[in-house]
Amino acid sequence: MGRVYLVGAGPGDSKLITLRGLELIQRADVIIYDFLVNPRLLDFRREGAEIIYVGKQASRHELPQPDINHLIVQKAREKEVVIRLKGGDPFVFGRGGEEAEILAENGIPFEIVPGITSAIAVPAYAGIPLTHREYASTVAFITGHEDEKKTSSTIRWEELATGPDTLVFLMGVKNLKTIKDRLIQGGRNADTGACVIQWGTLPRQKVVAGTLADIDVLAQKEGIKPPAVILIGDVVKLRNHLSWFEHRPLFGKKIAITRAPHQSLKLGEFLTEKGADVLYMPTITITPIEPNRGLEHAIDNIQAYSFILFTSTNGVSIFFDSLFRRGLDTRALSSAKIVPIGPATASLLQSKGIIPDFLPDKFTSEGIIEVLNAVEAAGKKFLIPRAEEARDIIVQYIRDRGGTCDVIPVYRASLPKETVPVSEKPDIVTFTSSSTVRNFITLYGKQALEDTLIASIGPVTTGTLKDHGFQAHIEAERYDIPGLVDAIEQYVRGRS
Repeated sequence: MGRVYLVGAGPGDSKLITLRGLELIQRADVIIYDFLVNPRLLDFRREGAEIIYVGKQASRHELPQPDINHLIVQKAREKEVVIRLKGGDPFVFGRGGEEAEILAENGIPFEIVPGITSAIAVPAYAGIPLTHREYASTVAFITGHEDEKKTSSTIRWEELATGPDTLVFLMGVKNLKTIKDRLIQGGRNADTGACVIQWGTLPRQKVVAGTLADIDVLAQKEGIKPPAVILIGDVVKLRNHLSWFEHRPLFGKKIAITRAPHQSLKLGEFLTEKGADVLYMPTITITPIEPNRGLEHAIDNIQAYSFILFTSTNGVSIFFDSLFRRGLDTRALSSAKIVPIGPATASLLQSKGIIPDFLPDKFTSEGIIEVLNAVEAAGKKFLIPRAEEARDIIVQYIRDRGGTCDVIPVYRASLPKETVPVSEKPDIVTFTSSSTVRNFITLYGKQALEDTLIASIGPVTTGTLKDHGFQAHIEAERYDIPGLVDAIEQYVRGRS
């Protein structure tokens, strides 16, 4: 029999999970997860782990609670490490107590891993402290949606209305008017500050603030729907001074990333840190060419090369994987000068123990040519491990100046087998190579770029966009990922 871990996934922002929770996700044999769990957390699961969605939304249950209980017990008898991944904290209105009872009744060992509850995190992201020396010394957490089987409410409304300074209701949007009326009838001042926070801690966060008297009308007018947290108390007035999350430069902007999945994370992290709502729309699948006799032969004769030119991080990763499989290490490259195309490629080389001899000022093939202008190519032998399809401008330059060049295709960039469904139209689509442009149009069609801002990593990619009839509204001055993010931020700031 396995062990079940009831794990709190936090309020939405994937980085608000605990270290223990993340560790267990990485170990899990099966993950049973809810609607409010950020899907990005599932990317940390080990290969082969089973994932099962049992989410519940307002007025819609993917799987009834008794069936979820049965599923957890069943999986615990089949698997070794079972994760029940729940939004927020499993013991704060998360029915974790009920699930733990079932496990105890069946003699199944379990562990509770607390999570950051939305009752605390969501107000913090809205700039509202739950307690404050001048405004609130007490706080209460209340369910906004009681068990429908109850014949009457067990919430002591009169005591709530006149007792705790700050009230936090979870799952109460549909009952907001009732909550308001019961509190006012119980003696709460109708002028007390109140707000509703939808999708708190995420870039789509939306805050509606007013007073207890009008908060239900304001929320309905702004189209607030679950999931949302309701906050009532004088601390709400502090939001005007302490609001921080919505002031990030790209807050609320839906920005699509079209890179290969394994290359999208870094760009996604940069954009998320700036407040963007990132949409992952991968247009490329990177596949190493295997077996690769040409690469193996080049590595076996690596001492013959005067220069090794790396034009992508993919080329670096695949080259060094092959080098190590051949029983060699970085000492084998001692006779060659190493030239990466840009900082990301240089950084990966450094992680392999190689400090590049040159780094271009421009992170393009033309930039590498400028580096080669300073060296004598005649009689020298160059190695370029690169994509199967790539520009030949560097190769031609070397050969025109009397050098020899072995071009070894080490990977192919192909179309993904299927597209990722995107329910929302992005505000900005980013392109980091000509391949992403061509493949995006093939996968999604030209209409997907209509009435959308286009961000290009540099002039080569911009040229490909022009060839397909599109203008790049944003072009990075520095042709790398940080440069692209900076260009997007500057553009958005300029417009605002």
